[in-house]
Amino acid sequence: MEASPAQISQAVQNLYDTYPFPPEPLLDEPPPGFNWRWQWDAAYNFCTGQMPQRRNVRILDAGCGTGVSTDSLVHLNPEARVTAIDLSPGALKVAQERCARSGATRVEFHHLSLFDVAQIPGEFDLINSVGVIHHTPHPIRAIQALASKLAPGGLMHIFVYGELGRWEIELMQKAIGMLQGDKRGDYQDGVKIGRAVFGSLPENNRILKREKERWAIENHKDECFADMYVHPQEIDYNIETLFELIDASGLDFVDFSNPEFWSLERLLAKAPEALERAQKLDIRAQYRLIELLDPDVAHYEFFLSKPPLPNSIDWSHDETFLAAIPHRHPCIEGWESKNVFNCDWKLFNLTDAEFAFMQACDRNHQQLTVGELLESSELSLEDVQSFLANKLIMLKVKN
Repeated sequence: MEASPAQISQAVQNLYDTYPFPPEPLLDEPPPGFNWRWQWDAAYNFCTGQMPQRRNVRILDAGCGTGVSTDSLVHLNPEARVTAIDLSPGALKVAQERCARSGATRVEFHHLSLFDVAQIPGEFDLINSVGVIHHTPHPIRAIQALASKLAPGGLMHIFVYGELGRWEIELMQKAIGMLQGDKRGDYQDGVKIGRAVFGSLPENNRILKREKERWAIENHKDECFADMYVHPQEIDYNIETLFELIDASGLDFVDFSNPEFWSLERLLAKAPEALERAQKLDIRAQYRLIELLDPDVAHYEFFLSKPPLPNSIDWSHDETFLAAIPHRHPCIEGWESKNVFNCDWKLFNLTDAEFAFMQACDRNHQQLTVGELLESSELSLEDVQSFLANKLIMLKVKN
């Protein structure tokens, strides 16, 4: 007999009460590193090409688990008010302890499912839901519930699984389920039998090889293994079904947060006739073609928006660029030094002149424009344009 939505939700809660996820250690300090998708300025800049006019936003972490994302959301957005919800009391308890220990105090927690998010008053400027919607019994209802809480001009950051890159995972999930039989729902038994199977498979076995290539480092933790292989509810997507989900939300699709992957040129540059034909397809067909040619898509990570969202600004016009106010990109690792990583973890070794200009952007309290800062710099306009292209600075329109 097919499980009811309530039974599915209870089974998911039981999994995460048994194996709170993600299992990152608790720290007595802010979390290391950056995920720019969780930083309001950076996310808004990605979606609109410019910095937001305000930072005192409301953020919802929808399905916070053990609070890894919540902790980062609080620390990366010092002027924001953060709300976090989750279905699992066990995971929420860890999340609360994590944030308390790291000093992430501007957050409130609620024991709620995504379907009950309407119980929280008001709307949110940024909604973050990573690895959650695909574990609900009704993903369309879940994304619609979240969409109803998004403020006009707001952004939603979503992460769901992709079927092509998780094919071997699905096979192992089914195999473990068959071996568990009546013990399905006993997640510790599922982990035990799953590990035993992996330990027995021949070295050239496709499922084992894929595990070693992609997942083995994280899956040495039982929490990760259970989340991947013995989860009671999972829906995987392809481009066609993904956009069915997006269309049902009533929101606008902005972009994938890894746009480099979704480039036709990456795959077809050496086949100009095929590239020309591909470029004539509509954009969704282009996305589908890309995942068919590179079926390593284990997840989709993207932004949606609720109108009105400002149109992206074309900074290629020199006059527009020179009149903009530059600020250092907030998600740079290694600052304040001359050797830094941008938000895509690309290394830059700054010259003295470049470092001085970056410092000026970082301390631009007078809201000076690019043109004004260049008057006292050795850099050229092209140098500063490369900063923008390499995500070292962001620009704000001068009021």
